[in-house]
Amino acid sequence: MAMSGGKDDGSPMMEMNTTPLIDVMLVLLIMFIITIPPQMHAIKLDLPQPDPTVTTPPVDPVRNKLLVEPDDRLLWNGEQINLQQLNNLLLQSAAAAEEPETQFQPHPIARYERVNQVLKLVKDSKITKFGFVGNEQHRVFAKAGG
Repeated sequence: MAMSGGKDDGSPMMEMNTTPLIDVMLVLLIMFIITIPPQMHAIKLDLPQPDPTVTTPPVDPVRNKLLVEPDDRLLWNGEQINLQQLNNLLLQSAAAAEEPETQFQPHPIARYERVNQVLKLVKDSKITKFGFVGNEQHRVFAKAGG
């Protein structure tokens, strides 16, 4: 780094050396970026806890499969439904004597807002047998760069 003491005639140098200022600003910027907490998007679900008193596995009940497609369609056991119908089906499942298991499988490129709407309906219906299936497809999709 070259330094100059002024002009040849002995007059003082009039411009400020900004290199140290820029170095300090870059260090402060990097420190600021490192200390910013990462954004976390979370949906609170009250998932059922395992019952330690049950020693034998329960009889496998009927399973309902809920899919969210990329074009915002909802499929309940292969049949297309809307949000109101989904709400009614979830309430019926929660009220059943032997509650069926609801398996939820959103498509990897389904809109987050639509999946969030469905999860809110699931939480509001207070069903206790709920599970995510097909999570391995998201891992493969993420590696493919989709």
